[in-house]
Amino acid sequence: MHIEQATALSWPAGYRINPCADGFPAPLIAAYRELPVPAIGDAMSRQIGTIGLRPYHRRPEAVLCGPAVTVRVRPGDNLMIHKALMMVRPGDVLVIDGAGDVTQALVGGLMRTTCVAKRLAGLVIDGAIRDVLEWAEDGVPVFARGNTHRGPTKDGPGEINVPITCAGMAVMPGDLIVGDADGVIAVPAAQAAEILARTRAHLEKEAKIRAGNATGTSDPERFDTTLRAKGLPV
Repeated sequence: MHIEQATALSWPAGYRINPCADGFPAPLIAAYRELPVPAIGDAMSRQIGTIGLRPYHRRPEAVLCGPAVTVRVRPGDNLMIHKALMMVRPGDVLVIDGAGDVTQALVGGLMRTTCVAKRLAGLVIDGAIRDVLEWAEDGVPVFARGNTHRGPTKDGPGEINVPITCAGMAVMPGDLIVGDADGVIAVPAAQAAEILARTRAHLEKEAKIRAGNATGTSDPERFDTTLRAKGLPV
């Protein structure tokens, strides 16, 4: 049975391919591209985001921003990543759960050529890449757990557009993924407008604090109130 012909009720064990989620309005994506990931994280409880990934693209100022196409693979196997690359749309972000394994690369330079041609907004990989000099070139930001010269198998199994965990971060298909020099975060699609407003408000608050820090006029009560509440004589 061809995977493309399988129905939702007849997937072989370990395989599933769901359609891509709806995208986001261009103005919303443009707005998020202007927001630093730490500020988005502060607006989302400071407990959300990837851990242990590093950027492999050359320009640290590059921003990754777009809706998630999620992939879960067997460590060291990229069959379903190839299939996902047939499904992605310009501006999508490929988010790959490779279980943190770095013994075999999941993507390499040939796949990067496809990503550039497809105009992907970027890749986030809880696994390894190879051909690091090619990934360092301009064209597509990539965050990964590590790198190795050892190539992948192409046997499966794997799943596309299912809920995954990537480097400690839960990701749903269609979540808005934002990545910059500080890391990567997933914004739930249903809350994107609300979190945008909260992040902007948080940045306004930080601007006032920064101004006080710069002039040496910071409000001492900002921390003393908390210390007194804990019983400290300040």
